[in-house]
Amino acid sequence: MEHDTANRLRAIFQAAIAAADPAVCLPPNLPPPGKGRNIVIGAGKAAAAMAAAMENAWPEGQAIEGVVVTRYGHELPTRKIRVLQAAHPVPDAASEAAAREIMAAVHGLGPQDQVIALISGGASALLALPAAGVTLEDKILVNQALLASGAPIAAMNRIRKRLSGIKGGRLAAACAPAKLVTLAISDVPGDDPAVIGSGPTWVEGADYRLIATPMMALQAAAGASGMRVKILGDALEGEAAVLGRGMAALALAERGPVLLLSGGETTVTIGAAKPGRGGRNMEFLLSMAIALDGAKNVYALAGDSDGIDGTEDAAGAMIGPETLARARALGLDAAGFLAAHDSYSFFKSLGDLIVTGPTLTNVNDIRAVMIL
Repeated sequence: MEHDTANRLRAIFQAAIAAADPAVCLPPNLPPPGKGRNIVIGAGKAAAAMAAAMENAWPEGQAIEGVVVTRYGHELPTRKIRVLQAAHPVPDAASEAAAREIMAAVHGLGPQDQVIALISGGASALLALPAAGVTLEDKILVNQALLASGAPIAAMNRIRKRLSGIKGGRLAAACAPAKLVTLAISDVPGDDPAVIGSGPTWVEGADYRLIATPMMALQAAAGASGMRVKILGDALEGEAAVLGRGMAALALAERGPVLLLSGGETTVTIGAAKPGRGGRNMEFLLSMAIALDGAKNVYALAGDSDGIDGTEDAAGAMIGPETLARARALGLDAAGFLAAHDSYSFFKSLGDLIVTGPTLTNVNDIRAVMIL
């Protein structure tokens, strides 16, 4: 891909992520200290970064304590709020232990106390407290099946809540009678508080503050682009490969220069065959590249804002008019890689992966299609 175009796409992607940085979006939404104890709890891929941002913004001299859980490798040093780590997207024993510690942290509070909950995407797997009659092994098997099913995130979280002793507002109930304020970074289509992290602190009438959302990130990306922009929506769902073909058709119908931005969370349905390595953004791009078939002046980047597309070490990838020709020169069959759900291997061979490392935030996927 042309160096200047690649850099422009990277800058657009980074602008979206920067808008959801807890150090930027959390302080303006922080509640004042309560009259009693101030307890911080939280879960998600951004939980450690949110805890660190909160400590830095909290009024000096006001006591604060608590515990949050984040994904392995997403920790940050904190002074007063303990950071635990657990597995994602499939929970492990540490996920259950963290959920029990968080429930213990809010036990026995009074009406003068305040709980500040820091919730972001990934909280559902990281808070794995089985409901009565359910074991952790049951939850692990269900999560594995859901991830392979191609079900949308809202449907998956409805099932997860049924099996949980902490999701679906149960953590909020445990905080009573203390005042509860939730600061949330949304990674779900529609920003429904009941769906973000399976809604552990969401009940009707709750003080629930969305401090960063996919649309906020897309608007920041648009502002940084310096181009005419069309935001197609922040809640695009469906099969990644199908959306890739649809996006290619949209791009071919546009007259440039224009930037098409979209967010949301696609799915990849895995069949009976053992899949290769990949993620929904890379699968979207590979499908789109095949459909574009070398069309001139169309470039695209798609990546997960948390820095990890699926379970791989890349946030996503980029494509351009020369993607398929370069692949053929290396003896790579793009259609074969797509059929095998092995998009990571395809883009790694081309050197077109986007590797950011954990971004410590999560506003879902960012897709940028540039027509020049």
